[in-house]
Amino acid sequence: AADIIKKAMVAVDRWLTTSGLDAKVILQVHDELVLEVREDLVDQVRDEIRQHMSAAATLDVPLLVEVGVGNNWDEAH
Repeated sequence: AADIIKKAMVAVDRWLTTSGLDAKVILQVHDELVLEVREDLVDQVRDEIRQHMSAAATLDVPLLVEVGVGNNWDEAH
């Protein structure tokens, strides 16, 4: 699992860097990434994050990604 989240973090960071969007990864906690995203970009970033994280590893089972949104870490859960 640690390898998968690291691959996902690299993929997400690369996408954010090339996208030019006002969003950034600010923290990785266990199996999740915490991002700071401008409010008007949340829907767009959410879809892309889900896609990049789901593709981080090829497994025999689906790699499901849940995305929470909030003004702080607690609200996002």
